[in-house]
Amino acid sequence: MENYQFLNWSLLLGSFGILILIGYLSSRAIKDSDAAGFLVAGRSLGPFVGAGTIVATGFSGWGFMGSPGVAYEFGSIEVLGNFFFAPAMVIAVLYFAHFLRKRAEELGSCTIPEYVSQVHGGGTGIERWVKGVAAAITIVLLLVFLTSQIKAVGLLGASWLGISLTESAILMIGVIILYTMLGGLAAVAWTDTLMVVGMCVGAVVMMVQIFTDVNLSEFVERLNAVDPELLNPSTAAPYGESKSSVFLVLPYAFLFTAVLPYMAVRFLAFKPSVKMHHVAIWVAPLGCLLSLVPIIGLYVRIAHPELADSDQAMPAYLATFLHPALAGIITLFILFAMKSTANSLLHTVSSAASHDLRTALFPNSNASNQRILWVNRSWVAILGIVGFLMMLFAPPFMLSWLGILGSGTLLAVMIGPVFISSFWQGNAYGALAAMFTGLVTSGSFLLFTDVGWVEGPLYGCAASSVVYVTVSLLTKKSGAAAMARSY
Repeated sequence: MENYQFLNWSLLLGSFGILILIGYLSSRAIKDSDAAGFLVAGRSLGPFVGAGTIVATGFSGWGFMGSPGVAYEFGSIEVLGNFFFAPAMVIAVLYFAHFLRKRAEELGSCTIPEYVSQVHGGGTGIERWVKGVAAAITIVLLLVFLTSQIKAVGLLGASWLGISLTESAILMIGVIILYTMLGGLAAVAWTDTLMVVGMCVGAVVMMVQIFTDVNLSEFVERLNAVDPELLNPSTAAPYGESKSSVFLVLPYAFLFTAVLPYMAVRFLAFKPSVKMHHVAIWVAPLGCLLSLVPIIGLYVRIAHPELADSDQAMPAYLATFLHPALAGIITLFILFAMKSTANSLLHTVSSAASHDLRTALFPNSNASNQRILWVNRSWVAILGIVGFLMMLFAPPFMLSWLGILGSGTLLAVMIGPVFISSFWQGNAYGALAAMFTGLVTSGSFLLFTDVGWVEGPLYGCAASSVVYVTVSLLTKKSGAAAMARSY
């Protein structure tokens, strides 16, 4: 066992070295004269790297730790729900990414809160309010999501390395902070691409192990013997009471990819010459491979139906069904998966604090480009530590639920200003009202009711969209007058 612990530590430290090297190399590409260098990788991403960072960030932590736990608890409904993310990502890349990239480039937007303010501010003072509110909500909600990711990576690292959760979390968030500080979004994107390759290899290896151990018909029989609800559920829990509620994952996952700041910012980072169908060609197979991961939860359920904590499904699988050396390599790939979301969240919240809040509060502040770069980097460290402290003091929670509380609520906040505005242009008052409506509606459903995990955010999206249009229409004259005064 000690030999395998040595192997695990060697794999981890070797991967840390590679990630930090990528961060360093990425830092050399950041231009001091261009804020876009740190915030959107200098708009330099090609098709494969862009696809890799989109898929890695979209599936990652919740996909490898959260979704097997949900499948263990609720059954095959999670396999179907998880699968919808791959086509949803392809649709978002094909039919929304080009518009968002082109419009953001025309405006000079380097973040999603900045894009929202520029689209709705019209050069008026209210633009600062829109940017500041969007940035503040983004920071709060993505810190909630980041808390779940730090705990997920800490739990897996602790069981793998034989150390405590706190020690593991410090180790993992420390290296994420370091390479994200060094290279900004470029480092995040390139490390994500390395990670997604490992994630896909891990998914293939685990599927081969499962279906060489038990054939499909036996798999079905044993699941039915444990609980017939696992394969033929009477509801779509945790997504909703109606069986059809699981199909809401498709629009949810589309909006997840197109609207959430930590996902949509990737569209802003593509080279202007990139054709989005070339990106989609890579997104589709990568997404389909990673959609298979929840099957592991079902496999563990037939072998260990006594687990007290469903989020332990993946650690139990690795400890029980794989040779320790192979389990160590696969665990490294899963840690890659969770880091790919954590680094994206950390980059986005730090950008919202260091760029969006700063320019909203101090629009006329003058600072050297080098100083601004170090402000960006400092906020990566500050908010990484805040996320770690939130993880330490958070009450018990299911990893996937906390992730949806943060990301799903932010989706409801941003749908009007980011997505609806792409085909119906509202104003700043509508954007502000929509953001607050989405925050309150989705957050209330998820915190205080028993609605499905997808239903709550989608109800918030519907309410936010209606308010965006209604308030924009009601305040149209006020918005026009304010814009006229600005000129």
